[in-house]
Amino acid sequence: SLRASLIDIHPNARWQQDGVTVAGGNGLGNGINQLSNPWGLYVDDEQTVYVADQSNHRIMEWKSGARTSQVVAGGNGKGSGAHQLFYPQDVIVDEATDSLIICDSLNHRV
Repeated sequence: SLRASLIDIHPNARWQQDGVTVAGGNGLGNGINQLSNPWGLYVDDEQTVYVADQSNHRIMEWKSGARTSQVVAGGNGKGSGAHQLFYPQDVIVDEATDSLIICDSLNHRV
């Protein structure tokens, strides 16, 4: 599994020109193929990408090669209910238990 984190990137670093957008890329929004302030992400062994879609208060799952995603947590407006998130900041997957572990920032909970 790949874990994203803040890293130092040298100012003279060069990027490959043939990068591929694997999630979002369809403008700011709350559509199933859009993100709004994506924050943390997690990539599992099947290359499924999980994104903490912070301003949409949801966790999105992008299967490898898919053009759209599905909401796997939240997506019911911001709030403190068990079915809601409030600016989620990060997500990981415990593959042994098939569970999402979400840092739900403004609810101060994991």
